[in-house]
Amino acid sequence: MPGAASLDAARYYAHPRNRFWPLVAALLGFDAQAGYDDRLVALQRRGVGLWDVIARCERSGSLDASIRRDSIVANPLPAAMAALPQLRAVACNGGEAHRAWLRHVAGQLPSALQALPVLALPSTSPANAAINLARLQQAWAAIVPYLGPAGEGQG
Repeated sequence: MPGAASLDAARYYAHPRNRFWPLVAALLGFDAQAGYDDRLVALQRRGVGLWDVIARCERSGSLDASIRRDSIVANPLPAAMAALPQLRAVACNGGEAHRAWLRHVAGQLPSALQALPVLALPSTSPANAAINLARLQQAWAAIVPYLGPAGEGQG
């Protein structure tokens, strides 16, 4: 679930200390300071989509740990994923995202998607300050084999 800064801005990873954009920009080879729409296009060109497991929930503050579990409404990811034959893997940004994936999505996937690799990656959140950008980049390099070629424009 996006934090307060992202919800207010209606943009993924809008908190200025979140390391998602610098991290994926380094891995995919685009400018992390580019406009938001340009960054989304850069992701799309490499076959990367962004979704949240959780569509709605109640929580105080921005920490995933503060989400009231009984308030969670999941996004309909199994149906969306079934419409993406080019889907190669799922990467979860942090332990809470991975647990939400397992709790709300994994068991509902059609059999054709059950073997899809799911990468549980360390969170890029500023709350995960114990892991520096270099260590994040090393861990997140696991997504590279699943990316489309640069400039492919996979949509």
